[in-house]
Amino acid sequence: MKRKVIAGILAVMSLTIACPSVYAATEHYTDSSVVGDADAWQEYQDNWEELSADYTKVSLTPGTDETELNFAWYSQKTEEDATPVVHFGTDPDNLEAFTGTAGDVDESLTGETAYEYNHVTVTGLTANTTYYYTVERNGEESEAVEYTTQDTDTVKILYVGDPQIGASKGQTQNGAELVADEGSANTAAENDGFSWNRTLSIAASLNEDLSFIISAGDQVNKTGKAKEEEYAAYLSADVLSSLPVATTIGNHDSLNADYTYHFNNPNTTDYGTTEAGGDYYYSYGDGLFIVLNTNNYNVAEHAEAIAEATEAYPDAVWRVVTIHQDIYGTGADHSDTDGMILRTQLTPVFDEYDIDVVLQGHDHTYSRSKLLYGDGQTHSSYEFQLNEDGTDYDWDHAYNVDTDEQISLNPEEGDEEAEAAKEAFTEDNSCYTIEDVDGDTVTDPEGVLYMTANSASGSKYYELISTQQDYIAARSQNWLPSYSVITMDSESFSIETYQITDEGEVETIDEAFTIIKTDGSATAEEADAAAE
Repeated sequence: MKRKVIAGILAVMSLTIACPSVYAATEHYTDSSVVGDADAWQEYQDNWEELSADYTKVSLTPGTDETELNFAWYSQKTEEDATPVVHFGTDPDNLEAFTGTAGDVDESLTGETAYEYNHVTVTGLTANTTYYYTVERNGEESEAVEYTTQDTDTVKILYVGDPQIGASKGQTQNGAELVADEGSANTAAENDGFSWNRTLSIAASLNEDLSFIISAGDQVNKTGKAKEEEYAAYLSADVLSSLPVATTIGNHDSLNADYTYHFNNPNTTDYGTTEAGGDYYYSYGDGLFIVLNTNNYNVAEHAEAIAEATEAYPDAVWRVVTIHQDIYGTGADHSDTDGMILRTQLTPVFDEYDIDVVLQGHDHTYSRSKLLYGDGQTHSSYEFQLNEDGTDYDWDHAYNVDTDEQISLNPEEGDEEAEAAKEAFTEDNSCYTIEDVDGDTVTDPEGVLYMTANSASGSKYYELISTQQDYIAARSQNWLPSYSVITMDSESFSIETYQITDEGEVETIDEAFTIIKTDGSATAEEADAAAE
């Protein structure tokens, strides 16, 4: 296990937040009318009215481990009871029935039309096997879909950030402005859904042995509003019928129960909850994956979730955490304001529980950190607070939990006192130590690797912060959708990142970074040779 430096005492913080809406995207976005195949885009447009109104798409999620697969889908409510049944097996003519649970969907989210959600877990899966499944909607069985499991000794994972279907609103397309109205009038969701499907299709075609996808949050765009057409576009991506996604609750997902209806997450906990749910975890191959809802700033609860997960899977070689807010990122909009606000609290927790890698989103830029661990010093804790009438959060200010000092995150030019407070806040968040390592392959490191994914759909991009932080090893913003591929086995964890050009070409944007664990059984030279 890695030697860790434990810094400070955990602050118990109970506010639930969603991140500022005042931040603005750049003028750059992925215009679906000019990328990809023109015929495919026309077909997508022709089908958009029907697609955007279909809230019943199936969502696949990893189960508690590689022997399970979770399903979720809507069925329109009728006089007949919902039938949460998945038929699953290797023979499409002789499938086994797995029954789960169903419940009512909040009708305010679905245009006052009554739907029920269906959640089912299928068990008994084995590696390298082709299965078939159907689902029931009010007793009517769907067409069979093929699903193939992969090798669990070497696991390949697609890691993506912020599809945020609908975030291209305000951009122009064919002379018109993209809007985020309800239903098929949400032309931004139409644009982004096509681009999301394009990215996943290209990534999956080049990596046919993917086991699952990790999404670092903000699946959809509308915060706290009805957005089923955005979920419909998100779930309509072709590969999602046969590839599960371990989603993270982003700030745009966090304020509605619709997330909990659409995603049947494993090992859910009561820690870190918002209306969209809380922290959860699962095991796959040699990895333990812990997903935290950091829209809830109660870090003591997140620590409890991590403790529960590590106790449940003590033999995992790799411990990987996914969060939405990038506490070590490099985007201009978030990395030096609300992104860093959890840094002083989470860094010592990740140290304590020997977390190897933290996957992040939120900043719509790509970055890879150096290997980081705590500095062993005591730092303040920060939070956001409600505004005066209690209807929203005061996004312009951070508050020191101990002193209740109000810190302007965007001080006015010439306000020396506010600028000094912001500078002190930033300096206090320099709570990390940079591990001294060389090269893109490291052996038995002490520190944690922090990755931040750019938008996989290209619905919205942010600028890089003007000066690259000392904790960042590599970063990129080329205004193109991107994705990363993780390859994990019992000895190595490697990640490589790509971008997709307007012409559909795939380009590497960062060297592969690999962590080797010897567990005392091999020399560093032998580990380096194994990585080559």
